[in-house]
Amino acid sequence: MCVGVPAKVIEKQEYSAVVDVMGSTMTVGIIFVPEVEVGDYVIVHAGQAMSTIDEENAILSLEEWRKLVNARTPE
Repeated sequence: MCVGVPAKVIEKQEYSAVVDVMGSTMTVGIIFVPEVEVGDYVIVHAGQAMSTIDEENAILSLEEWRKLVNARTPE
């Protein structure tokens, strides 16, 4: 099973892009989505933007990711 995280493209180069993933930036490959533009959302897995995602679904998904990140394990 693969898990991808939504990220917003904030800068684009020829074969890579800088993305914002829940407040952290990273550089990812964009060979699978060369049409992506600044402001678009992508699904990132293993350092690669695998596909684009519309903003509404990206935001909903990010809300769920934040719940996971903020979840505490029982003591």
